[in-house]
Amino acid sequence: MITGAQVADGLPAWSTAAFGELPGITALEMRALSDHLRHCRRSKGRFFGLHGAAQTMHRFVASRFVTTVLLTGLLIGLGCLV
Repeated sequence: MITGAQVADGLPAWSTAAFGELPGITALEMRALSDHLRHCRRSKGRFFGLHGAAQTMHRFVASRFVTTVLLTGLLIGLGCLV
């Protein structure tokens, strides 16, 4: 019986290197986690909300690039006519 894994076609979908024991945390993993948490704390500065809004706008524009270019061109064209 395999615990903690989904079985597909009689084979486990994943395995662990812990071999039934609790996995240990290495010093390298702790260092990476520490660096990540330090980065997260620093990122919540003065412009955190503005940065989040800019990322949201970037995701929106990047996923609709051609439409955004066409609409921008249309708006500029209409602005030149007025």
